[in-house]
Amino acid sequence: MSSGGTVLIAYRNRPWLSRADRGRIAQALILVLIAATAAVVPAGAARASANLIANPGLEGLDPTGFPVCWERSGWGDQSFTFGLASPGHTGANAIRVTLTTSPNGDRKAMMLENPSCAPNVTPGHRYDLSAWYTTTTANTVMTMFRHDVAQGWVYWTDLATLPVTSTWTRKTVRTPEVPAGTDQIVWGVTIYGVGTLQTDDYEMNDATQPAPEQSCSAGDACTRGVWQVLPFNSPVRAIHAVVLKNGNVLLVAGSGNDPDAFAAGTFTTAVYRPETGTFSNVPTPADLFCSGHVQLADGRVLIMGGNKDYPAADGSHGYKGLKNSYVFDPATGSYSRVNDMTAGSWYPSATIMGNGDVIALGGLGEDSSGTVATQYFKTSESRWLSLNEANQTWNFWGLYPSMILMQDGRLFYTGSHVFGNGLPGTGSSIYDYDANTITPVGGLQNKDQRDQSMSVLLPPAQDQKVLTIGGGNIDSNPDANRLTDLIDLKRADPAYTAGPPLPTGTLTGGVPQTSTQGKMYVSAVLLPDGKVFETGGGLHNRADPVYEASMYDPATNTFTPGLATDPVPRTYHSSAFLLPDGRVMSVGDNPGNGSFDMRLSIYSPPYLFHGARPQILHISENEWAYGSTHTITVDDPILRAELIRPGAVTHSSDPNQRFVDLPMSVNGDTIGLNLTSNPNIAPPGWYMLFVVGTNGVPSVARWVHVG
Repeated sequence: MSSGGTVLIAYRNRPWLSRADRGRIAQALILVLIAATAAVVPAGAARASANLIANPGLEGLDPTGFPVCWERSGWGDQSFTFGLASPGHTGANAIRVTLTTSPNGDRKAMMLENPSCAPNVTPGHRYDLSAWYTTTTANTVMTMFRHDVAQGWVYWTDLATLPVTSTWTRKTVRTPEVPAGTDQIVWGVTIYGVGTLQTDDYEMNDATQPAPEQSCSAGDACTRGVWQVLPFNSPVRAIHAVVLKNGNVLLVAGSGNDPDAFAAGTFTTAVYRPETGTFSNVPTPADLFCSGHVQLADGRVLIMGGNKDYPAADGSHGYKGLKNSYVFDPATGSYSRVNDMTAGSWYPSATIMGNGDVIALGGLGEDSSGTVATQYFKTSESRWLSLNEANQTWNFWGLYPSMILMQDGRLFYTGSHVFGNGLPGTGSSIYDYDANTITPVGGLQNKDQRDQSMSVLLPPAQDQKVLTIGGGNIDSNPDANRLTDLIDLKRADPAYTAGPPLPTGTLTGGVPQTSTQGKMYVSAVLLPDGKVFETGGGLHNRADPVYEASMYDPATNTFTPGLATDPVPRTYHSSAFLLPDGRVMSVGDNPGNGSFDMRLSIYSPPYLFHGARPQILHISENEWAYGSTHTITVDDPILRAELIRPGAVTHSSDPNQRFVDLPMSVNGDTIGLNLTSNPNIAPPGWYMLFVVGTNGVPSVARWVHVG
């Protein structure tokens, strides 16, 4: 070792070593590097915040001539080379990766997944990662893997897309919160297009500051939150609720489950403006009662199907599904008709895909039988494809089957549905539209009593975990259950595992539940602090409201019970959804006597009582391309930033609800936000951009358009 602290290591030429061999060698060599670094720092000298990277400057080489603690990684059929560039950004070495062809896959310079090389991390903490790089292709991203103590090394997320640069450029990104059960991470820079990438001088520092003392003088509101019943009622039966890109709320009734209104042709819709507490009535062209709806990439709302007829008194037919389809435009406040669906649809699902198209499944047809057609709306042509233009499995998925878009473009049927027993099989499955295949998924508890349960893709969407909550059965009508189920869709063979049971609640009149009772008609809302607010529900079919509310924390897999409860019963035909100011709105209740509760409730979560809200003072632009970085300025330090897709909910179903984490590049009050390059993680459309302060309080959202 020279007096300057450089470690010189000579090796004979050897054949390619296995990862295990390289790991053992790296473990020994890294100890040498650490000792060498320590030896040249004078005793008592001041140290900067610790860099957690082993061999960050890539100067120590292993027997293959590659940097210690780093590996040649990737997959696919490219023509590629790995090597060293000299000089690097600093020192003698940088890693160089060149792709001369790239039909699929990627190549990356990654840290070794080895206990001596992979940086140790603390759950709940965030880390600033930086590297110097040059690249000749925009197909370059920072990629991160994590070590889960239960399942080993798994892909975590792509943190940022790196722009082309011929000069050495530094990229710094803040990670999402490290999830529970993760003890180490590895990361590096990935290239997946033809070109040359060079990287050097990696750094990783713990960016988590000690949490400030939290003070709150608002009493129970600090831990339970507060409900307010608004001093005015909804002018329509709010069976469907959609938060629009301008922050207003579309409330759709159609006939509102009122046969007399249907017979009179009285179909209603209203737009609610939270900022002013006012409503506008909207002419409604058909009975959109129990239709499907989804927000298109441009922020308009596609509404499909609805009610063609109520059941006949003589039993000759049941509910009939409409084929009609409409688009609601927030700018004009009006409906316009598009072509008809290929089959009638009463209670259909609707999921937006990564390309902006929409797939609708399930429901009842014009003859009251189950709709087995896969119905596909091609957004670029603003039309439903004909039956022979869309892939078909001719499978009946039930009514309002919850179909969540996965990061690889497939759909996960969670097992949440409406009306009676689930379908034959395991109760949940994965549907590949392109391959036309359905793969059963196991593990869902009590699959035939998950009627009017609710499923959500947990924060952040990059983790690909789904929670399914509660449910019952309107046919056999047992006590609703407290079951929850969790699934990690990143696993090679995903299956549900049992989650913690819902906290016990109270029935009408404050009567405690027994330990075996739960709720159907449940609502679950993703909040800006990364938690899930669970509220409303009933013990039986259109009866016995349950007033319990709780908060689920994905980081700890626990429910916090005892939150403030909505004083209005919320059972059948109720919904809850997030507003852009961070509050939750709750609407609807349609008990078995045919009445409908027109009251509106607003919930202020506990975080709104813990200090000042951070403000987004400036945003560079509100049009966000995939893989892009956008700059905001804030008035106070923040912990996190995310995009939340606005709610479009009915019947405990909003399969498009999602929370997309935005890794941050932090420079004081100027924050760079890095959007995923995968449109299946954040399907195109308008999103609410929230930032969360160090006190855990979210900002008011700003609207951005992704796509």
